[in-house]
Amino acid sequence: MLQTIIYFLRKFDWVLISCVMVLAVVGLSAIYSVDLSRGSQLIFFPTQLTAFLLGVTAVVVMTNFRPNFYKKYTKSFYLLSVILLIGVLFFGVTINATTGWYRIGGVSFQPVELAKIGLILMLAYRVSRTGRRFDKLEFFLSSGFLAFIPVSLVLLQPDLGSAFILFSIWFSFILATGVKKRYIATIVLVLVSSFLFGWFFLFKDYQKQRFTAFLNPQQNPLSSGYNLQQSLIAIGSGGWTGRGLGLGTQSQLKFLPAAHTDFVFSVIAEELGFVGVMLVLVPFFILLWRLVEIAEKSSDEFGSYLAFGVAVFFLVQFFLNIGSTLGLVPITGVTLPFVSYGGTSLLINFILIGIVESVVAYDLV
Repeated sequence: MLQTIIYFLRKFDWVLISCVMVLAVVGLSAIYSVDLSRGSQLIFFPTQLTAFLLGVTAVVVMTNFRPNFYKKYTKSFYLLSVILLIGVLFFGVTINATTGWYRIGGVSFQPVELAKIGLILMLAYRVSRTGRRFDKLEFFLSSGFLAFIPVSLVLLQPDLGSAFILFSIWFSFILATGVKKRYIATIVLVLVSSFLFGWFFLFKDYQKQRFTAFLNPQQNPLSSGYNLQQSLIAIGSGGWTGRGLGLGTQSQLKFLPAAHTDFVFSVIAEELGFVGVMLVLVPFFILLWRLVEIAEKSSDEFGSYLAFGVAVFFLVQFFLNIGSTLGLVPITGVTLPFVSYGGTSLLINFILIGIVESVVAYDLV
């Protein structure tokens, strides 16, 4: 029995697991702090804790399946994620002008989170089946079509942040496989044209305001630029050790909007200071480094690109979330991986780690 347990524990990449656990615990602490400002009854923390426990269980379960299992059911999972994205447009719940949630009883979830897994799996599968003929137009178009379906469906919600993440995953795969430069130039041209078209014909007023507030937050500090101003005040007031957990003025007095989701990093910076910021940045970059190392060392091309896709996914979300709190990018409503509140998001992040752990256990050389 003891030998079985030791063998099971040895299958895990404990550097990866340790980083994830540190991030999740810091996130739980920040969400608990935000909950304290909402009254005597905790609202967000119990849900996040439940998702955390389910996520840890998911890592253990997912690790025990071989990568070939995920490869076998990739098409089915991708198709399921697309069907759910279509369905949410008709049967979904609208929150903050985005129709992107299913609500069953008291439980809600975002199908776009499943679509992120589906796209990563599908692109890794497509690359592994190509036989290194990545310079062919057929690979460029077919992989682009696989990404276009979920991206377009998410844009219809509309959820620009998640659509950008899905697109970034595909674009990173294209760069990593080394497609021809003229294909990359075509993508850039299409992006610029699409942005201009969207700005004049598709984007809602609040989406335009987010972008203009990013360019000039001082223009409307009490309206479109308010969120960023409060975020910068919170981050700047943290100092070296912060004001103390539950003692941040911006978060506790509700000056900081969406403190448990979009601006959880600002809460951490204010209440835990530079120390808290390092408890987020250091584990996260070690996590990325380890994912890239797994991608390089995997003996199977599917497992290699799978780990690569997960690394890109976490990196883009990390940059969008923290970048928006610092005014480096427009506010998109993207969560900070393992840290922000969101049961579906947290559980999906853990599932991705479990799939990568499967690569570590069975394909790492």
